[in-house]
Amino acid sequence: MQSFDHDIVVSGGGIAGLAAAAAFGQAGFSVLCVDPAPPVTDRAAEGADMRSTAFLQPSQALLAEIGLWDRLAAHATPLQTMRIVDAGGEASEPRVTRDFDAADISDKPFGWNLPNWLLRREFAAHLDALPDVEFRTGTAAHRLFTRESEARVGLDDGTRVRARLVIAADGRNSAMRQAARIDVRTTRFGQKALAFAVTHDAPHGNVSTEIHRTGGPFTLVPLPDHDGRPSSAIVWMETGPRADALAAMEVTDFEDAMTKRSAGLFGPLKLVTRRAVWPIIAQEATRLSAQRLALVAEAAHVVPPIGAQGLNMSLKDIATLRDLAVAAPERLGDRVMLDAYHDARIGDIRTRVAGITALNRISMLSPQPLRDLRAQGLDALYSVAPVRRTLMQLGLGARV
Repeated sequence: MQSFDHDIVVSGGGIAGLAAAAAFGQAGFSVLCVDPAPPVTDRAAEGADMRSTAFLQPSQALLAEIGLWDRLAAHATPLQTMRIVDAGGEASEPRVTRDFDAADISDKPFGWNLPNWLLRREFAAHLDALPDVEFRTGTAAHRLFTRESEARVGLDDGTRVRARLVIAADGRNSAMRQAARIDVRTTRFGQKALAFAVTHDAPHGNVSTEIHRTGGPFTLVPLPDHDGRPSSAIVWMETGPRADALAAMEVTDFEDAMTKRSAGLFGPLKLVTRRAVWPIIAQEATRLSAQRLALVAEAAHVVPPIGAQGLNMSLKDIATLRDLAVAAPERLGDRVMLDAYHDARIGDIRTRVAGITALNRISMLSPQPLRDLRAQGLDALYSVAPVRRTLMQLGLGARV
């Protein structure tokens, strides 16, 4: 009988990689998760991920199944309403505001928001408690050798690990995907996003607010109060040069700029974290699997941060792969299982990448007549109740 070092090697210790390790470890598989750097688990530390993640209902259910939600629930802020504001008129002020209330389709919130640095802390702590999971930092997977019966992963410390399945969760520039010679299709927008947290005067009321003007959406997602004041995580998307200029501003000037960009909806915004900047692209792998390899998360797909789709798509990848493994553990990592994974996910991924790409281009519109059409389109879509409910259901992950 063939001997393996582990059933599964997960390449990548970001949120998706840690979630994959937890899901498969909880299911009884032996897992090695490797990442070149330890997770930064303190908001004030250099390199901390200043973004936040809204876990939509299906993702929260998965986290509960694999034992993670108990660690997260006390830190999570419910998102009851998704508010879209068009502020694309001559002045930076709201002219169309539409609320999508979860109560229209569910007795639960749309989702629950948590800061990414905290997620890394809690996910890593959870892995420590799983007997069949090893999380090894300071080590990267950079070589992949496969045959029909096994995968061999070369680590950058010179060792080699034998496994039945390799899960590539190593990001948009995935070394494992490149080793398997899987191509990607990439769309570049000339756009960057700033991520940071603020406090403000007006309570957020568990409403996630997406404000459209030019350059991309300005999104405020509720967080727990900070120093006794309402707080939100912000993702501000702009053209690359404008984003770089904003990141370099003195704090008081930056606060003035972001308060104006928020259309003054929350009163003066005060910066309470550092600012992180990253480029915005849309990307999809041409295939989600190769011999003994499955791509998940940003190794498989990257989307602009609109509608809380990115990591929720990633958790759907992981849930699909986990379910196939549990249903037929003897087939773990074989061609039949991986073909089934590709077939189950590729259509949804392609549709969502295309849809979010289109929404991002619409949000970037600069000419006034086109901004006017955007506002009219939002108004028309919202006014038709069946369409509004369908859009909310799709946002939660319904089949498209």
